[in-house]
Amino acid sequence: MLILVIGQGAREHAITHTLLLDPNIEVVCAPGNPGIAQIAKIAPVDVNEISSVVDLAKTHKPDLVVIGPEAPLVAGLADELRSAGFLVFGPSKAAAALEGSKSFAKEIMQAAGVPTADSKYCQSVPEAKAALELFGSPYVVKDDGLAAGKGVVVTDDFDMAVAHAMACIDSRDGGAVVIEEFLDGPEVSLFGVSDGTTIVPLTPAQDFKRVGDNDAGPNTGGMGAYSPLPWAPKNFVTEVTKTVLQPMIAEMNRRGTPFVGLLFAGLAVTSRGVRVIEFNARFGDPETQVVLARLNSSLSELLVAAATGKLSSLPALDWKPDSAVTVVMAAKGYPESPSLGAVISGINHAQELGSLVYHAGTKTNDDGELLVNGGRVLSVTALGSDLAVARSQAYSGVERIRFDGEHHRSDIALKAALGEIRLGDHN
Repeated sequence: MLILVIGQGAREHAITHTLLLDPNIEVVCAPGNPGIAQIAKIAPVDVNEISSVVDLAKTHKPDLVVIGPEAPLVAGLADELRSAGFLVFGPSKAAAALEGSKSFAKEIMQAAGVPTADSKYCQSVPEAKAALELFGSPYVVKDDGLAAGKGVVVTDDFDMAVAHAMACIDSRDGGAVVIEEFLDGPEVSLFGVSDGTTIVPLTPAQDFKRVGDNDAGPNTGGMGAYSPLPWAPKNFVTEVTKTVLQPMIAEMNRRGTPFVGLLFAGLAVTSRGVRVIEFNARFGDPETQVVLARLNSSLSELLVAAATGKLSSLPALDWKPDSAVTVVMAAKGYPESPSLGAVISGINHAQELGSLVYHAGTKTNDDGELLVNGGRVLSVTALGSDLAVARSQAYSGVERIRFDGEHHRSDIALKAALGEIRLGDHN
């Protein structure tokens, strides 16, 4: 079976690696990266040029196409591939609007009775200021459109909140922001694989958005993650599937826009119960790295069942008892202005220790040297009998890798490993 994976980051590296654990699977990843090229075929393509991706699929004739990034999904890549006769894991343009528009997601949540933060949709700075004053501090300002995981600002500084709102509104024609109440409590990422009618939850994870230890500094695309969550409420996944995931799938189906793909619920476990922070329409990064590391079941069978409407007949998923931790190694200056071009060394040493090293922002030069080519450069992932062991293994891998200006958080999964997370606390 040939699977075409669209994307070039650590998420796609993890997906490709996991797919290849299944027998009789071949993968072509487009455009891929140097790490993926070591385990699968790669093919150059601009993922945002829909016609080019469709032409590539016609060339390779895959049995399944798996779309990683959000931008081509929101632009309608899945629709064009399906129209060309391909089996696709990824939502339609209409369904991907759950990620493409925060206000649309709020509308669906309200119709589906899904618990979320109170919010206001604002298309002008005066509207945004009024909403900020209404909800008070901490201020939560979200770009209504796609922002590569960096469109959210949470701050106690009113002027900073207004500045972010202004930047979002001015960023594009029809620019808007969603201002909402702050949700207390630790955050959880829960993925659900859907065939449009049935949704199968994966194991929950927690990621770390702030660039620095103890949640200091600006938001990023994600600096690390871990799974499982030893502090999560009993029957957490079952309850969230019942009250959040399944109602969203049912409402999208009722509207004639079934969601086929990966529905990613960002959740806050608050003092008033679980509330949805946001939805994404694809595998999240870096959570994918730890979630797939723990998956015992066949990923290819799961994705094919979703794409063909047969999830209800799939056996229950099997998960490793081990814990997984991933630590993101970032470029100098990330997230504001990452510095590119530094030479990377030591990956082989990290892998010899048992770490999985997923490439995110890398390239090779004419001399075959591996270079920094993005803000988030590598995701070092490890399994262990518990979180403490997995942390130790992951950080041992990080210590073996070198590039100029590299920085990472030293506290990924630390509070959870020490048993210090209590419901009502923030991560």
